[in-house]
Amino acid sequence: MKAITYTEYGSPDVLKLQEIAKPEPKDNEILIRIRATRVNYGDMLARKFGSVTTKEFNMPGILLLPARMDFGIRKPKKYVLGSEFSGVIEAVGKEVKRLKIGDEVFGYRGPLFGAYAEYLCMPESGLVTHKPANMSFEEATLIPYGALTALSHLKKMNIQPGQKVLVNGASGGIGSAGVQLAKYFGAEVTGVCGTNKLAFVRALGADKVIDYTKEDFTQNSEKYDLIYDILGRSSFDKSQSSLTPKGIHLYASFKMKQVIQMIQTSKSTGKKVICTFSSETLDNLNFIKELVEAGKFKTVIDKRFSLEETAEAHRYYESGKNTGNIVISVS
Repeated sequence: MKAITYTEYGSPDVLKLQEIAKPEPKDNEILIRIRATRVNYGDMLARKFGSVTTKEFNMPGILLLPARMDFGIRKPKKYVLGSEFSGVIEAVGKEVKRLKIGDEVFGYRGPLFGAYAEYLCMPESGLVTHKPANMSFEEATLIPYGALTALSHLKKMNIQPGQKVLVNGASGGIGSAGVQLAKYFGAEVTGVCGTNKLAFVRALGADKVIDYTKEDFTQNSEKYDLIYDILGRSSFDKSQSSLTPKGIHLYASFKMKQVIQMIQTSKSTGKKVICTFSSETLDNLNFIKELVEAGKFKTVIDKRFSLEETAEAHRYYESGKNTGNIVISVS
């Protein structure tokens, strides 16, 4: 089968189209003919992980060495990227019961990757389920990573109807999902993004959109019950004035400074910092599917590339010119 592989860290040029062995499903696995995958932040990070610095690593620096050992210190251990996918089940192992041949599915591989290929094997118990009936394969493949992460985070916040939520980094995979999920929970949502992403974030349903290149949200006198900071770009010290008396600054990516602030504010009856990892579950993926089919969640495609054009797709992502999501059509 065809796959995009990389055997060294570096620029998009390290991504090569190769013929590799087609996988065969084990007794508890399904074989998926991939129809679409996407380019996301995790793919970028993994592709150049050998040179990622502590500053660029969006987690406490103490976790960088274990991450390097997992990904490969000198060269990649996992040589096929791609964490999100959609496709059709072509074969199943003898123990598989929930899914069957011919089912249209979508799902998430996380750090296991492997979706930049024509075929993929996954355990039936993994993060894979039926594709939303009202979405194309390309649209569906844009959902899992961001939606699962944002849902895991926001469910812990117990958002109430009428509360004000600001999503800082509203145009990325997690942020765009966060905007829509906060709206679903009844919040008034403000999205912060760059100039060329404003229309995209408005299309997701944000009540207000702030261009961070022209306006600092901490200076506009607005008060928010929750600031959902995707890449840790705003500081609690500076944003405290933008929080309500019991407001929360929630970090999806954080360093030790934010962890210390969380400990310091944990016993406070007022403003708090919360740092949290996501916990992706099949139940949450099915919940998102139901939201999509009810018309409560959507995805927006900016540009499509073929599997053979994956390196070009990575270059386009890194250029920052995209105004929405980037899809790789595999079939």
